[in-house]
Amino acid sequence: MALEAAQRSAAPELTSFEREVLAFEAAHPRHSSAKEDAIRRRFNRSVAQYYQILATLIEAPAALAHDPLVVARLRRVRDARAAERDERRAQRRSSAASGRTKAR
Repeated sequence: MALEAAQRSAAPELTSFEREVLAFEAAHPRHSSAKEDAIRRRFNRSVAQYYQILATLIEAPAALAHDPLVVARLRRVRDARAAERDERRAQRRSSAASGRTKAR
């Protein structure tokens, strides 16, 4: 418990922009074209820039301390998507390798 408090106090505070991004993610959990439009209007950034900022933000200890539920959800979604990509790559490699052995 004391270690967590020390880590929180050692972590730099979030900027108002970073807090706004986390609040936006809490209010808009699903990806949609409406969310993309809202990102462009509210943050005056491209969707790609926004998600790059968000990816960096969810790694920050201060973000986790500020909104643990949102950050944990975003990390789970990120990790699940990475696992799906890895699985698709493994399947493609496997089918390509079996295709080479059948062709011989």
